[in-house]
Amino acid sequence: MNIHEYQGKEVLKQYGVNVPKGQVAFTVEEAVEAAVALGSPVVVVKAQIHAGGRGKAGGVKVAKSLDEVRTYASEILGKVLVTHQTGPEGKEVKRLLIEQGCDIKKEYYVGVVVDRATGRVVMMASEEGGTEIEEVAAATPEKIFKEIIDPAVGLQPYQARRLAYAISIPNELVNKTVQFMTALYTAFVDKDCSIAEINPLVVTGDGDVMALDAKLNFDSNAIFRHKEIAALRDLEEEDEKEIEASKFDLSYIALDGNIGCMVNGAGLAMATMDIIKYYGGDPANFLDVGGGATAEKVTEAFKIILSDAKVKGIFVNIFGGIMKCDVIASGIVEAAKQVELDRPLVVRLEGTNVELGKSILTDSGLAIVSADSMADGAKKIVALVS
Repeated sequence: MNIHEYQGKEVLKQYGVNVPKGQVAFTVEEAVEAAVALGSPVVVVKAQIHAGGRGKAGGVKVAKSLDEVRTYASEILGKVLVTHQTGPEGKEVKRLLIEQGCDIKKEYYVGVVVDRATGRVVMMASEEGGTEIEEVAAATPEKIFKEIIDPAVGLQPYQARRLAYAISIPNELVNKTVQFMTALYTAFVDKDCSIAEINPLVVTGDGDVMALDAKLNFDSNAIFRHKEIAALRDLEEEDEKEIEASKFDLSYIALDGNIGCMVNGAGLAMATMDIIKYYGGDPANFLDVGGGATAEKVTEAFKIILSDAKVKGIFVNIFGGIMKCDVIASGIVEAAKQVELDRPLVVRLEGTNVELGKSILTDSGLAIVSADSMADGAKKIVALVS
């Protein structure tokens, strides 16, 4: 789950992370009022969307008067920002962060992530702040420094100090930077984050160490432990199909292809998308109905897939272990009748009650193409869609 920058900064403030003063605004008038309340000679007008690259897309402006605040707020609110993370369709700006300006002497990068290779939390830092960390990693990987953190003891002061020296933090600000990094790590663990990224972290003319931007993502599987974080969810920033899927406990992610996929199990879903690509097709979604799906969930999954206008055909790939093939088959038949399916449908069933499931599909009278294997199913749906 993602949240906005201003929300992330409020979370980090609770842990002692130093952030600029700011207020959220939903209208131009609120933006001007926020600038007046801040009383800063320079304020920054920042678009709030769930995507990076806002500055390059014209979503961040420095205002030196209230007239400029009004002008920039008018320009940005309602604007569709297209960044490298939004895709070509972009995202409409519906809220702003009005933030006090600060005297930036140097920009850095600090991020905390879970490293699957080591099975540990890793803190990364670079003196190349303000640019995309992916670009730094590609062009100058030697400028990214990492500390692998032992979960039993947490981030140690010597590790934070080593990072601070590695990225050339001024000597007199090393202790403040260590405190900053420690607070960031504590917030990451306490709130079950998957990413906590500060880009840029800045040192200021008056000797502060501050998070000028903040990106926090949270592990969706742990949100039940954090009602205060769940309350920050902005549904307007999420795909409507993904929101609908979450209501039925379905794991759904929209993609750009034209072959809808319905699979049980994340690993099998990934393999299904891979084999569709292998045979020349393009998956329209990742959809895992889970190990204990009911006919109702399968029906809803079908509706969600078909709500995507790009979908030209559907491949259902089910291995029935806990889930029984006859339940899946009943759901497929019910869904196809409800939505009056008019696109090719290929079904591969294997596992518990597979023969019963196949009989239900055959006896339905619907134009369902049966597949004997995952590869066979992928070839058939690609051919039908083509």
